Amino acid sequence: MTMKSIFPFTKIPPFSNNPRRDVPGCFSSLMRYTMLFVLVGSVLAAAPSPTMAKDSARTIMEKVDARDDGDNMTADVDMILIDKNNHERRREMKIFTKDKGVDTLKLQFFLAPADVKDTGFLTIDYYAGEKDDDQWLYLPDLHKTKRIATSDKSSSFMGSDFSYADMTDRVLDEWTYTLLKEDAINGDKVWLIQALPASKAVENRYGYKKSILFVRQDIFLVARAIHLLNEGNKIKYMESKKIEQIDGIWVATERWMKTTVSKRTTHRTILKWNNVKFNTPLDEAYFSIRQLEKGL
Repeated sequence: MTMKSIFPFTKIPPFSNNPRRDVPGCFSSLMRYTMLFVLVGSVLAAAPSPTMAKDSARTIMEKVDARDDGDNMTADVDMILIDKNNHERRREMKIFTKDKGVDTLKLQFFLAPADVKDTGFLTIDYYAGEKDDDQWLYLPDLHKTKRIATSDKSSSFMGSDFSYADMTDRVLDEWTYTLLKEDAINGDKVWLIQALPASKAVENRYGYKKSILFVRQDIFLVARAIHLLNEGNKIKYMESKKIEQIDGIWVATERWMKTTVSKRTTHRTILKWNNVKFNTPLDEAYFSIRQLEKGL
């Protein structure tokens, strides 16, 4: 892009034969060029280089990754599924999480309604990403535990708009980041960061070819996200509708996710977290396939 395309000034007229006209014309031209270079300098100074934008985005996402999300957590979760005709289905869950070094163990059970009662879901969320997260789903009607294959992790989790991959934390190095701009959500300043999968394998696992993350500047929490799927014209929108501080930990206690196809909403999911508690006594042995099949 040339300076002319940014600042389309007209060509300066040549000097005339009248000295009295040349002086002001020359002064005016000089002033115009001076203003031009001042403006160009301001634009170049204000706009970060692509390298700076990537470095800044990476630094921000490292702080998001390092944010304290608590340990030994228990919570009751309501899941509300809403179809395109606004028909609702409600589900109740109990969730347990525990840190194992840098990895995270997660176990959750469906309590209601009857058609999903006692269904269990176990995850070992590996921080380093040297191997895929382990996930198992227990189906009580079949008395069978199913391991979630990598190829299935982009599919819907229990009929919701969240995928199996969405149920784990992203590995920092599996994405490349670019800082797009700053904005605000409900008066809270945010950074808009573009996240691109670093490999085709990551793209296939999540089903996302691009994500735009809205990161709260004060608490380094993703308050909103836009995910462009690699399937058709689908886009998923996530919104942290309610963010609370519990025992010193910032928690998104109400999260919405909706799926759109060609800009039309096809389905929505609401997750409401209640009775969130940290530092509760949880044994590492509890997070096992045996407990998954045994239930609460």
